[in-house]
Amino acid sequence: MVIFKEVNGKLVPQGSEEDIKAYYDYLKGRKSRKKISRRLRSGSKFQMFNWLAEHSPLSRLDLYIIGKFLGTYFFSIALIISIAVVFDFNEQIDKFLQHDAPAEEIFFDYYLNFIPFYSNLFSQLFVFIAVIFFTTKLAENSEIIAMLSTGTSFARIVRPYMISAAIIAIFNFCLGAYVIPKGNIKRVKFENRYKNRGRQDFSTNIQLEVDTGIIAYIGRYEESMKMGFEFTLDKFENKKLVKHLQAMTIQYDTLSYEPYHWVISNYQTRDLQGMREVIQSGGKLDTVIKIQPQDILVSRDMETTLTTPELETYINRQKARGFANIQQFEVEYWKRGATAFATFILTIIGVSISARKRKNGMGIALGIGLLLILTYIMFQTVASSLAVNANFPAVIAVWIPNVVFAFIALYYYRKAPR
Repeated sequence: MVIFKEVNGKLVPQGSEEDIKAYYDYLKGRKSRKKISRRLRSGSKFQMFNWLAEHSPLSRLDLYIIGKFLGTYFFSIALIISIAVVFDFNEQIDKFLQHDAPAEEIFFDYYLNFIPFYSNLFSQLFVFIAVIFFTTKLAENSEIIAMLSTGTSFARIVRPYMISAAIIAIFNFCLGAYVIPKGNIKRVKFENRYKNRGRQDFSTNIQLEVDTGIIAYIGRYEESMKMGFEFTLDKFENKKLVKHLQAMTIQYDTLSYEPYHWVISNYQTRDLQGMREVIQSGGKLDTVIKIQPQDILVSRDMETTLTTPELETYINRQKARGFANIQQFEVEYWKRGATAFATFILTIIGVSISARKRKNGMGIALGIGLLLILTYIMFQTVASSLAVNANFPAVIAVWIPNVVFAFIALYYYRKAPR
């Protein structure tokens, strides 16, 4: 038995020599047991990481190509957008000074939303440049040849490219559909205030269906006052006019808590009851009409300020009202999905063109790639213009470039080195 006594402020074991030796042996054994348990725990962690490495769906080749792809993609975005910001600021600085634009709004409202908007808009160009640039480097260093010589098929090499393309496509679609439109509200508002002072802020001869069988007409609408002139509201039942309202002005109540609240001034109503007609008039009438100012006057780039669910709701509501000026909204709605899908097509074209080792290096591959991407952007722009100006179906116009370039991707994929 060991008893501890305090000697000079320290606990010293007291007892027989055998008991004290047994106590120290016990302490040594406990320390060794702690070391062994720590080694076992650390060994189990290493075993877990080794198991994850062995059973990971991505090989070292996949991680290498994905890292090269995404790194080059984001580097090209940072480089090109930085140059674009410098050129845009140099071009717009006169307008900023002329209209006394605050520096805070220039930075936070305009350029902070300018960068993600144009990065996402030209994402296909950045993807194409990134694929051609680093794949050509791999081909020049004979890395593609080394991969193929080990028995790896070209389809297996393309797999990490497709994984990277999927990451970029999902990222861009989520940004373009839900995040960027929120920032575009500030950007478009800034542009309308300080850059596009000559914008149209009125509309004439507006006619739309407010509800089933109820047609509204406004002779002229002023956005600055949110007021319409020469307003009429007709109600039809079984294709017969049963009620007619005519007013000098109608103004949207921006202070009301409830939506669709309008104030009608100098009005007259005619209630048609068979052979009878009841006429009433008044100076002012508060009423609820299912119209909002954005339904009457479509502002510049309004479609870019709506998220995809809001865009779908707006298109369906305007179609139900018989509003004809919604082509640009339909083009924007379908373009968001088509642009994301184009990432896969352009990735296949890029890797198929640049995977072959050439004597002239990157020049030919980059030249062919730029020619194809510029052709794609021009094709997409022309098709969108047809949908907006020629009433061409928006879904067909937006997806035609993808269909055409899908066949081009298949052609270059078959010609790729095996």
